[in-house]
Amino acid sequence: MTASDWKKILKQLENKPEVRAKFIKHCKPKDRKIGIAAKKCERCGRYGAHIKSYGLNLCRHCFREVAVEIGFTKYN
Repeated sequence: MTASDWKKILKQLENKPEVRAKFIKHCKPKDRKIGIAAKKCERCGRYGAHIKSYGLNLCRHCFREVAVEIGFTKYN
């Protein structure tokens, strides 16, 4: 079950609080601590190719766009 499916089901169960509470107790997706889905880019929201060095929390695509503004220089 994907996260979007989970949110859709919760919306359908708004009128049934007992069933909703039981569903949340048993079927809630896990909070990710490690792996590709644990962190996402703060700028665009991508999950893959994440750069967390120096506390950047950017994907590689966003890093290339803003590297000069942050103060990084490219060496040839």
